Amino acid sequence: MSSMSRILLAEDDNDMRRFLVKALQNAGYEVTSYDNGLSAYHRLREEPFQLLLTDIVMPEMDGIELARRASELDPDIKIMFITGFAAVALNPDSAAPKHAKVLSKPFHLRELVNEVQKMLAAA
Repeated sequence: MSSMSRILLAEDDNDMRRFLVKALQNAGYEVTSYDNGLSAYHRLREEPFQLLLTDIVMPEMDGIELARRASELDPDIKIMFITGFAAVALNPDSAAPKHAKVLSKPFHLRELVNEVQKMLAAA
C-alpha cells in the first residue's frame, strides 16, 4: 500500500476542478484530474486509484456511467459523487454503485476533505 492515497477526479467545471485538486493536494493526496468522464475512464484502465471523485453531469460519459465502469474494473474502488443534483444520484433506479457517497454542492472544502478521509480510512 503506497503511503499516499491516489484520487481520480472527473469534473467538467474548470474552476471547481482546480479548487478541488488544490484542496485535496493540500490534504496530502495525490490527485489526477480530467474534465470529462471518458478521459478519466481511460486513465482508470491504466492504473489503480483508491478513490474516484466525480461530478454526475458531464459530457462524453456521465459520472454514474463512469462510476459503474470503475467498479467493474476495480470492485474495491471508493466512489464519491459531487453534484448539484443529489436526487439524480440517489435515485434507486440509477445504475450508480450502491456504496457510492454523494456530496451535494455547495459544500465546504473541509467537508469534502473530511468525507474523503473517512472513506479512505474505511479501507
